[in-house]
Amino acid sequence: MYEDKRKIFSVILFSFLFMAIILLVLFNPQNKTGGNIRVIEITGNKLMSSNEYIKFIYNNGTKPIHTFNLSILKDRVLKHPYVENADIEFVGDEKAQVNIKEKKITAILLSKGEPLFLTNQSEVLPILSNSRFTSIPIISNPKNIDDIKPRTIIKSNELSDAIRIIDAIRYTDRKMLLSLSEINLRNGRDIILTFSGIKPPVIFGRGATARKIIYLEMLWPSLLKGEMLVNNSSYIDLRFANDIYVGKLEKIGYKR
Repeated sequence: MYEDKRKIFSVILFSFLFMAIILLVLFNPQNKTGGNIRVIEITGNKLMSSNEYIKFIYNNGTKPIHTFNLSILKDRVLKHPYVENADIEFVGDEKAQVNIKEKKITAILLSKGEPLFLTNQSEVLPILSNSRFTSIPIISNPKNIDDIKPRTIIKSNELSDAIRIIDAIRYTDRKMLLSLSEINLRNGRDIILTFSGIKPPVIFGRGATARKIIYLEMLWPSLLKGEMLVNNSSYIDLRFANDIYVGKLEKIGYKR
């Protein structure tokens, strides 16, 4: 009888300990907060490599740290100037997966200071060393834009015009957008577009963006082929309501 009671007690004790371990695993606060994250995996990144983001996460703060919980990790990720949002998941074994949503870079802004990224929300961002980008047009010579501070939003009709041109080209012909090299705002005068692989600049003027892009799209195959009329011209002028003019600079006396 005594032996039977010992066995029953042992079984009960074992069951209790087993359930306690299961509950500890399931409800351990570190499983929810990721209280001891040492390994970080970055996904969704294009503007910076995973290693560059990880360096920023570890070193951006009052002092470098080597372990995180989910809250601290997300706070550090969101401090990066290129990050709009991030989904972070603790996947166990001291590891977290960070899926980054980056801000959308529309152009590189050239003003009187250093070159800056310009987002689709008119926010200017620093161009960090080791950042990765290709086929981004330049916006140059905006009017009345001085002392630009990175990570600020610029309210400017000039930049709104430039972004509107980029968006119109994007929705019309993505290959044309890849060829767009520069939007020269010329300090408030007529806008000029420059395309890589296309000899003459395009005098775009101001306003009627959608109509002008449609006209440019109609002419685009001839520009790509380098047909004689276009190839021998000094400019293409889209400023007139129902016509496209192709000619020589000296006839209109325009200054770049």
